[in-house]
Amino acid sequence: MIVYNLTIKVSWGILDNWLPWELQEHIPAVMGTGSFDDYKFYRLLDEDETEGPTFVLQYFTSSLERYEQYVIEHASRHRQEGLDKWGDGFIAFRTLMILYEPGSQLQ
Repeated sequence: MIVYNLTIKVSWGILDNWLPWELQEHIPAVMGTGSFDDYKFYRLLDEDETEGPTFVLQYFTSSLERYEQYVIEHASRHRQEGLDKWGDGFIAFRTLMILYEPGSQLQ
């Protein structure tokens, strides 16, 4: 299992508009690419929220090839849509992980 992990710090000034957009527009658009099988959306606890809350969004896919196809065909457009809409009201960083379960082969 490949996990595309986004950690997003959102300013208080855009939160009330950003959150519905994220849940109703952005996540469905990413899922609509067919590159991912599922996702989870979290709000981090025990974080300094002076500048705003932090969220973690994890998209799950069955192969590195499907993730790479997303990056090639869709990722830059989705990133640009967020920047165009919210400007510097958020900051995001991305990581790619592989889920190891008992019996998994190391890759």
